[in-house]
Amino acid sequence: MHAWLCENPVGVDALTWKELPTPQPGPGQVLVEIKAASLNFPDLLIVQNKYQMKPELPFVPGSEYAGVVQAVGDGVKHLKPGQRVACLSGTGGFGTHTLAPAALCMPLPDAFTDVDAAAFTMIYATSWHALMDRAQLRAGETVLVLGAAGGVGTAAIQIAKAAGARVIAAASTDEKCALCRSLGADATINYSTHPLPGGFRDAIKEATGGKGPDVIYDPVGGDFAEPAFRSIAWRGRYLVVGFASGPIPALPLNLTLLKGASLVGVFWGDFARREPEANTRMMGELAKWYVEGRIKPVIDRAMPMSELKAAYARMGSRGVMGKLVLVN
Repeated sequence: MHAWLCENPVGVDALTWKELPTPQPGPGQVLVEIKAASLNFPDLLIVQNKYQMKPELPFVPGSEYAGVVQAVGDGVKHLKPGQRVACLSGTGGFGTHTLAPAALCMPLPDAFTDVDAAAFTMIYATSWHALMDRAQLRAGETVLVLGAAGGVGTAAIQIAKAAGARVIAAASTDEKCALCRSLGADATINYSTHPLPGGFRDAIKEATGGKGPDVIYDPVGGDFAEPAFRSIAWRGRYLVVGFASGPIPALPLNLTLLKGASLVGVFWGDFARREPEANTRMMGELAKWYVEGRIKPVIDRAMPMSELKAAYARMGSRGVMGKLVLVN
C-alpha cells in the first residue's frame, strides 16, 4: 500500500507519499481499500499540530473516506469482504488502504457513489445534530447559515430546507451566493457587499423583516459572531459549530439575556461517542434522505490522491464550494 505520511506535524509540505506494509486487521477492525477520501478543515489542523486530537507519530491524515472492505478482524459480524463502506475515523484516509474501526464504518446503499460517500458523514451528521437535535428546528422558522457555501454550510442549507425552514445563506462572493440559492436558500447575504459589522446586521434585518433569525448556524466564528448574535430573534438559538475564520470570538453574555436567546454548543463527534444509538438512528435517516434525493453533497472537485498538496492549497485559498475529494 501507499499513503501520505505525516512524520513531523509542521504543515502540509512535510507530508510524503510512501510505500508501507499493508496491515492486517486486528479484533474489531477492517482493512479498507480506499476509493475516495474528502478533505476537511481538521485535516489541515492535524498536520499543523493544531488539532485537539494529536495522533501518535507517524500517522496518515485523512479523517473521512469510502471504499471496499478487503478483510475483517475477529469479532466483526456486520461487515464482510467486498462490502462498500464509508468511515470517519480521524486518520488513515489519504492512502490506498487503511485499517478502520468496524464500529465506525457505515455500510453503503448501492445508490451512493464513492465520491459522495467520502464527502457525506461529517457535514451531514454535524448539520443534522446541530439543527434537528441541538436547535430543535421547527418548520416555518428562519435559519441564518454562515459560511454557507462550504461543506457543512451546504449541508445545513439542504437539511434546514428539508425540515421546512426558511434559509438565509451568508457567503463571501456572488458565485457562492448563487450556489446557495441553487440549493434552496430563500435569501443570500454577500459579506463583501455588506461589510461588518453594520452592513451585515442591516442585511440580516432586511432579510428577516426586522425579526431576526430563529436559528444561527455558525461554523465561521471570528468577527461574524457578535453582529450575527446581536441580530438573533427572541428565543433564538445560536449554534456554535466551529471557527473556520481562525479567532474564537468572545461574546458579551448580556446579549443572551436581552434576547432570551441560547448559545448552543455543537460537538457531533462526542455526541456519536456518548450517544451511539441516537447517532446510528440519525445516520440511517440521513442515508435514507440521500437515497430519496433530498440531500446530496456539493463536490467542489475530485482530484487524484497524488494531488493532495494541491487540494490543501485550494482549501486554504477559501475558494472551495462544498467539498474537495481525493480519489484513487
